[in-house]
Formats: sequence, structure tokens, C-alpha cells
Amino acid sequence: MQIDFLGMQAFLSIVEHGGFIPAAEHLHLSQTAISHRIRKLEDSLGVQLFRRTTRQVTLTDAGRALLPGVRKAMRELESSYEVLRLQRQFAPDWLAFGCLPTLSVAHLAAPLQRFKQEYPHIAIRVLDDTVREIVEHVESGVAAFGISIASRVRPGLPVEVFAEEPFVLACHRDHPLVTREVVSWEELVGVELIRIGLPAGNAATIDDALGERRTQFNWRYEVQRTALALDLVRSGVGVTVVPALSVSTVTDVTAIPLIAPLVRRSLVVLRPREAVLTPAAQLLCDCVIDGLRTRLAAMAPVTVDAERSASLPS
Repeated sequence: MQIDFLGMQAFLSIVEHGGFIPAAEHLHLSQTAISHRIRKLEDSLGVQLFRRTTRQVTLTDAGRALLPGVRKAMRELESSYEVLRLQRQFAPDWLAFGCLPTLSVAHLAAPLQRFKQEYPHIAIRVLDDTVREIVEHVESGVAAFGISIASRVRPGLPVEVFAEEPFVLACHRDHPLVTREVVSWEELVGVELIRIGLPAGNAATIDDALGERRTQFNWRYEVQRTALALDLVRSGVGVTVVPALSVSTVTDVTAIPLIAPLVRRSLVVLRPREAVLTPAAQLLCDCVIDGLRTRLAAMAPVTVDAERSASLPS
């Protein structure tokens, strides 16, 4: 399916500038040209987006439904354009890599300091983005490599698993479950849970592990980012299931091993297809991977105990 970006641009401009004429002026188009773009977009969607009268232009129900997605898409496109522009402008001075936010927050300082000792004059750009965006950064050459997770997003890139990260139950320090050394999924039936709903990330991993059992749980809230889910936990709204490394920076929140099943996600490094990393990029990649492995190794005794508990008969 072809995406009509020019039509979406015209649609958003009409909404934000209050009509066809001011939108045409903003885009340096004739009123006829912008009307043509909207007609073409409406024809491709099969719906009318605006109600037009001699006095005003208003959105239809279909237009209102489309607006949030178009606004987000255009903002992300503008952001990507700016990243590329800056990357081109400062390319000789920057080394960029992609990294999931749950892996970057609180876990990159030591690796970056280690890298700085060897290459003190190279500036680093961390693209802490989603799974799909990291793939795009590496494929386009904006990022030298990407630190991500194995997911349903299947890039045409070399992917190497370098660690397994367990999921844990994140509870407020005053929650009744916080005193437990380990919790089973069965014990969470009826507990108000916060779901993290990005389709290519944690939710898919948990759904795959639980299978049909996932419908038994009380997913009381749904958010799109791990940081928000943990903030809600910190505020006492509910509990959530998150990758273990994401909990370490949140005050008043405790991570408890979660078993039966023990859910993990595979941490991977994405590299450019048929490309060899520069010595600096390879060292940076190694520093980040070693740093994450060290963090996970510190959790190993807890994980081993949880696995042992999971293997015992109930």
C-alpha cells in the first residue's frame, strides 16, 4: 500500500491552520493544489475527511479518527529528517548507535566512560528508540549498530543474540507481594496489572509465553512505554511485568522474580548488512554489550533460584 504523504501533509496543515487558504499559504501552494491533494487522499481512503461550507471547514468523524495518527506520523517524519540532516552535517565527528530505552537508561554510563578512555575525541549519539526504529537506523546507515531484542520485527540484517534477560514483577515497596522471594503467574490472577502494549516489544514476548492463559489476568491499565508503567507502579496504581534491567533506576519499586512460566527476552546486536564496523564502532559495541552482560550477571543468583523454584513440583 502506498502512503500519500503529500495528502497527509495537506490534511494536517488544514487542521492546524484553520482552513484551505491559510494551509495553502503555509505550504506555498495554490488553493486548487491543496484541494486536489485532499480529494486524492479522500479517494484513496474511501471516506470524507472534511465538511466544507461557505463559512467554515470542520472534520468529519473519519477525519477526527485519522488526525492523531497523521499528526504522530508527520512529527516522527520531521524528527527523522532532522536527525538525518544533523548526521550528515556532523558525520565526521559523530558515532551513532541505536539502543532500546529499557537497555539504555542507567546502563550506558559505564560503557561510554570506558569507550571515552580509548577514543576521547569521538562524540557519541545514542538513538534510544523503538525496535522498528532501531532496525531502520541501522539499515539506513544512520546508526553503526543497534542494541535491541529479538522480536517479530524481522530485519534483513545480521542479528546476534548476546544475552537473555528475564522478566520480573515490579511492585511498589508497600505492595503485599513485595516480601515474596518469587511469585508465580498463577498468583497474579485477580491482581490489577499494568500492560505495556507496544506490539513489537514486551507485550508480544509475554503473550507468546502465556498463550491462552493471558486472558485470565486483570490487565487494568495499558500504556505504551515501560517508563510510564514503572511510574504508575511507583505511585501505587498497580503492578507490572517488565524486563529486569528496567527496574534498577526507579525508586520505591522492587523487582521480584516471576516464574511458571519464566519469561525471557533475547538481547541482540544488529549490524549493517555486508559491512565491517570501524575499530571505534566495534569497541563501542563491545563496551555496551559487556556492560549489559555484567548487569545481568549480577542478577544471576536470583535468576537461578527462580529457575530452580519453577522446576519444583507444585
